[in-house]
Amino acid sequence: MDAYLEPIAFRAEEVARVFAAAHAHGLPVRLHADQLSNGGGAALAARFGALSADHLEYTDEAGVEALARAGTVAVLLPGAFQALRETRPPPVAALRAAGVPIALATDLNPGTSPLASLTQAMHLGCLLFGLEPLEALLADHRPRRSRARDSPTAAGCCPAIAPTSRCGPRLEPAELCLLARRRSRARAVFAGGRRIWPPPQPLRAAFFGLRGRRLP
Repeated sequence: MDAYLEPIAFRAEEVARVFAAAHAHGLPVRLHADQLSNGGGAALAARFGALSADHLEYTDEAGVEALARAGTVAVLLPGAFQALRETRPPPVAALRAAGVPIALATDLNPGTSPLASLTQAMHLGCLLFGLEPLEALLADHRPRRSRARDSPTAAGCCPAIAPTSRCGPRLEPAELCLLARRRSRARAVFAGGRRIWPPPQPLRAAFFGLRGRRLP
């Protein structure tokens, strides 16, 4: 069950009634929250154990802490942020610090996010929201490990961790794009005298969680 909490859409009490009914029927919920104003959407999503809370540009500290306690995934939607010319990004640093899992998605729709490319969503996540390239890569390529896997807009999930410590070596944005485009026609790409595509097999397996499987 999906809902949108904003003054231009539905009020908190209306969403709460819908989510209570969803729970009574065993339906999981997710919420588009705090996109244009701080309406307490993140806290409400956490209260009902939502799979994900999307947007979150105006989420405050209390909302971030509620998401962390509930294990709700923060789905960032840079396509909508860019299309609406928003100026306030989601609190990425606070989400990281609280250990909230972060995902990226397109939010594809013709009105406010005409974005169909997950690779472009990764690029915009780095450019507009300050995500590290490796964070964006993991957020886009680990959908089956995410609580948001049942959410139609969530592309994946990245644990809120330091990209240079537990996930492997630091990547440059150009390397991110090449790793994400697994169907590139290039046989090999070199930058600065070293091969960056395809990367060594153990490194690729670590990124994509596919140890023991043949990679394309």
